[in-house]
Amino acid sequence: MVDHPAESQPSDPAADDRFRALLRTLRVWDCELPAIDPDPAQAPPHPLPLFRQWLREAADAGVPEPHTMTLATADASGDPNVRTVMLHDADARGWHFATHRDSRKGRELAARPRAALGFYWPALGRQVRVRGHVTEAGPEESAADLHRRSTGALAAALVGHQSETLTSYAELERASEAAWERAQQEPDASVPSWTLYVLDPDEVEFFQGDARRRHVRINYRKDGGGWTRELLWP
Repeated sequence: MVDHPAESQPSDPAADDRFRALLRTLRVWDCELPAIDPDPAQAPPHPLPLFRQWLREAADAGVPEPHTMTLATADASGDPNVRTVMLHDADARGWHFATHRDSRKGRELAARPRAALGFYWPALGRQVRVRGHVTEAGPEESAADLHRRSTGALAAALVGHQSETLTSYAELERASEAAWERAQQEPDASVPSWTLYVLDPDEVEFFQGDARRRHVRINYRKDGGGWTRELLWP
């Protein structure tokens, strides 16, 4: 760990101007976007079929890694954290993802078992937001989830220490090399901290962008045993 005295960021007006100029050159949705029916009553009664359809359409449109998503959690004091993770499944139970139980997000989920997910597929101008309660799957299901993944994923899980301070990159190289060898030799190697999480949604929003900013936002809210569908202002 390298310590430096706290210093304020020096002012550089020219650099600030160049950065702002760059931002003004960037454009979104420089392509023809799909249109969807803005009537919530025409959407499926449950959000899962529409989510699966949209993810398939993102994959078919060539969106890179359409199954990656933003995961937002909060620690015991309420401070938020956000990171990009991979969707492992989406079924009647909810949206699945996994991590080490002792990682930062694992500890935050233990303290506050609620989270939000965000998917963004720019080629289609689409977003999906999911929010709800998170539970841990059992050890057998968690182990099965890990061993369905690649050798590289198993090796990374075997390395462990996620979010801990790393003394030097050489330390990571040594641990990674050993983990790769073990993952290849023991494809069923156990990683007890690896945990599959399932987010049971109480709200799911589907956002279809529009070049004229007349975006369609169809929101699902859990209402008893069913879902209420509503249209939101952009």
